[in-house]
Amino acid sequence: MSRIVRDPKIMGGKPVVRGTRVTIKAILRRLASGLSVEDLLKEYPQLTEEDVRAALEYAARMLE
Repeated sequence: MSRIVRDPKIMGGKPVVRGTRVTIKAILRRLASGLSVEDLLKEYPQLTEEDVRAALEYAARMLE
């Protein structure tokens, strides 16, 4: 089961981490701004390190 989902009823269909309203875009922007994964997980306690890795993998696949 994928950790990343798209549902038109959740965040307008933007890709999010399953079971949350945290968008992949939000994760990538926080990391790009210099936030560490550890701090990101403090900011979004509903996420796991595996969720962050899945978000990065999703973004990489979208660029292929």
